[in-house]
Amino acid sequence: MIALRLAEIAAVVDGEVVGDADVVVDGPVVIDGREATAGSLFAAFVGEHVDGHEHAEQAGQRGAVAVLGSRPTGLPTVVVDDPRLALQRLAAHVVEQVRAAGGLTVVGITGSQGKTSTKDLLGAVLAQAAPTVATRGSFNNELGMPLTALRVETGTRYLVLELGARGRGHIAELAALVRPDVSLVLNVGQAHLGEFGSREAIAEAKGELVEALDADGTAVLNADDERVAAMAARTRGRVVTFGAQQAADVRVEELALDRLGRPSFALVTARSRVPVTLQLVGAHQALNAAAAAAAAVAAGLGVEEVGAALGQVASLSQWRMELSELPSGVTVLNDSYNANPESMRAALDALASIGADPAVRRTVAVLGEMRELGATSHDEHRGVGSHAAERGVDVVVVVGEAARGIHDGAGERGLLLADNAAATAWLAEHLTEGDAVLFKASRGARLDEVAASLQ
Repeated sequence: MIALRLAEIAAVVDGEVVGDADVVVDGPVVIDGREATAGSLFAAFVGEHVDGHEHAEQAGQRGAVAVLGSRPTGLPTVVVDDPRLALQRLAAHVVEQVRAAGGLTVVGITGSQGKTSTKDLLGAVLAQAAPTVATRGSFNNELGMPLTALRVETGTRYLVLELGARGRGHIAELAALVRPDVSLVLNVGQAHLGEFGSREAIAEAKGELVEALDADGTAVLNADDERVAAMAARTRGRVVTFGAQQAADVRVEELALDRLGRPSFALVTARSRVPVTLQLVGAHQALNAAAAAAAAVAAGLGVEEVGAALGQVASLSQWRMELSELPSGVTVLNDSYNANPESMRAALDALASIGADPAVRRTVAVLGEMRELGATSHDEHRGVGSHAAERGVDVVVVVGEAARGIHDGAGERGLLLADNAAATAWLAEHLTEGDAVLFKASRGARLDEVAASLQ
């Protein structure tokens, strides 16, 4: 974070300093005392089971020089009524200061699926051009986004923020803090359908990101998703589209996959045609790359340098389409961080692509529950199972009763197991050299633990 005296922080967040007001915060802002480093500000929150104020001493031992909280601590403390609101105000102030001093460009990303992969791609591309701060993992809520924004420093040129939503108004609230220059909307799918009630409501919420743009901003929209394309009418900024359609401003053509499901394609604009070969797995990553490319061009980069940078991205955030070939001869595709019907199908398509290699003996999909789907949950799970069968996945291992619909849809290819322990035991007994195995479920299913058992 940019260096600020505690008195300055207190003025920004309307708080009161208890202790030395001249202490300078010039390290990262953290909410976990174990992550504090020299110069850190420790933001203390009171939760249902944990009171952060009790960990101020731990934060201080690791280098924190001050606390932002709702009561005094053993460190100099800015005391406020609402630490969450104070953290957001501080983030807005820091972003505005860096923007005014050095021309910071803020890019906001939202969508029902693909946010994190696209954010990782875009962050890597921009980082090759200039100092860049991007959301870590999917730290995209009312705490995670401000904490990311607070990582900017005087020399930061690009800030890439992933924005999630649990209801209407959430994205608008977060976007208002940082005033994006580029707003990227990927798609409107069924993730969180149980909370929003309809895709129309999801589209309404996602579109808040393009409504946050000023007239000189740019909305980057998916031409292949009609609900996203319609958001062009909701922004004051100019519109750039991406997709596979011929009408898209930045589009994917000549898509092909290698034996491990890694895509090659032409990245095409009105003036350029750039060959791209990704190191990532899955045909859907080509569209994510096109979205990242369109946003990078909107932020000022050239298509040629974007295409070259995309090909150098070797990995994404943890447990997202992680491909590994084990000494045992088993190929593992770990996409266990989260899941919804669309991303499940994309991951199964990637597994099927890998399975087309003659060296692969058998494909195994280890699938768990997709959460927050509401009344459509069983049907959506069944549809995923049917898709796995249609793509020729040899064995569909379904973990947990909540995911039974996948087993029902997979038919004779399905195997229903009670829990992660049972899945771990089955894999230990049945996986052999030449098998390719996919892990995919919502985060709460913790299939990453099952995947780790193979290492």
